[in-house]
Amino acid sequence: MPDQPEARGDEAPRAGRPKKAPRRTAERILEVTLALFNRFGEPNVSTTLISAEMNISPGNLYYHYPAKDQLVNGLFARYERALAEILASADGIENVEDAWLFVHLLFELIWSYRFLYRDLNDLLSRNRHLETHFQTVLQKKTQAMTALLDGLTRGGAAHLTQDAAGPMATAMVVVLTYWLSYEYVRDPRRALEPDNAATALGRGAYHVLALLLPHLDDASRAHLQALAAAYVAR
Repeated sequence: MPDQPEARGDEAPRAGRPKKAPRRTAERILEVTLALFNRFGEPNVSTTLISAEMNISPGNLYYHYPAKDQLVNGLFARYERALAEILASADGIENVEDAWLFVHLLFELIWSYRFLYRDLNDLLSRNRHLETHFQTVLQKKTQAMTALLDGLTRGGAAHLTQDAAGPMATAMVVVLTYWLSYEYVRDPRRALEPDNAATALGRGAYHVLALLLPHLDDASRAHLQALAAAYVAR
């Protein structure tokens, strides 16, 4: 008899079995897929490997996600939702410490979904949905960085003309988007390993904000450098 899909998390438990917390198989598949994509890179992970890792049949996996692109798109949708929550806080930033936290939160999210950035060009060339949505992501990141610069200027921490703010916001998004690629080129064998995450993210956050160093007042410049030094040391 062919394999049947696992019961959905919202179905009633069978008599005699302990009641488990509701957890849909589709969500567990995404979690396992994310871990595998992050570890090995999306091109190197097959649906067969995902089903084997979960100890379910390929048919069960296909029941929830008939194509690998649907797995990628499902993870990207999660990433977009989390990103929107972080970007929404950009308007309230008026000092270097809040800017540091904001950029670091962005890097932590990128790290959590690093397979997207590790294989970005390849993914965009094969996935039209991702191509169009990632363009929107870049626009939203640029808008958030523009809001951050406006806030720092409004709070007196930075001194940027309106003409300078646009190119600066774009440059910050470029560093943010391609920092993990740079780290990988620097050290391909270790850069994307979890043990190196803190250092890589700390360096990335500093270099995004270091673009502002010539435009910060003396106290804000010193504070940014102290934040970066303390984080990397820790």
